[in-house]
Amino acid sequence: MGLRPGKCYRAQSKPAFTRTAVKVHKRNYIGATPGVKTRQFNSGNPLKKYTHIADLIAEEKVQIRDNSLESIRVAINRDLTKTVGKENFFIRLRIYPYHILRENKQAQGAGADRVTKGMSHPYGKPIGRAARVRAKQKILSVLFNEEHLKVVKEALTKAKPKLTCKVSIRVGQDIESIGTLPKRIKIREVKEKEEEKTEEGKEEEKKEKGKDGKAIEKKTEKGKTEEKKGEKGKDSKGTEKKEEKGKEKKKK
Repeated sequence: MGLRPGKCYRAQSKPAFTRTAVKVHKRNYIGATPGVKTRQFNSGNPLKKYTHIADLIAEEKVQIRDNSLESIRVAINRDLTKTVGKENFFIRLRIYPYHILRENKQAQGAGADRVTKGMSHPYGKPIGRAARVRAKQKILSVLFNEEHLKVVKEALTKAKPKLTCKVSIRVGQDIESIGTLPKRIKIREVKEKEEEKTEEGKEEEKKEKGKDGKAIEKKTEKGKTEEKKGEKGKDSKGTEKKEEKGKEKKKK
């Protein structure tokens, strides 16, 4: 069965289901928690100084699944990297999918082409994660400069259909409202490590080549010395044979 639409899980009708105790196993009321599909909550360049901030704000009380949050982040990030450049913006998701969704899996099979309804009030099994959002709460924020205002607004409007609630965009200059920014860029660190590994690999290859060249030179030198010795041995044997033949002729 494929992924169900977001409208099936948007209502906050039941209490929050977030009790996952790792250290205290007696209080862990959830057996197996599904993994978070939102891979990254910060993207872009946090080291640059920005002048403006754009917030994506939910206009109603709703639940948003983690795959929807990831689709928003990927769409905005891809659009801004093409138009503005990856060094001229910073994106942060402001909510985390703590709430674990439950569903009573219904049996589908033989029985006059129907799906069994199951129990009237089932507890259900964990199937995914969602973030519980209040009205007027910030979902996502983008830091940028004033010259890129139009492009950022267009990117945020493109991300609106991926959510199951009414959303508004607010632009301001209160950059500190986004919170503390990361002091490093993870992508740069990964690239630097990869470059260091490649340099180390090249140096090792050079050393190995040098060792191989020296070994080949030694082998060639040994071969030449052996050839000279063999030639000398052959010459000495030939002279000895000639002398023996000359002595035999004289005796005769």
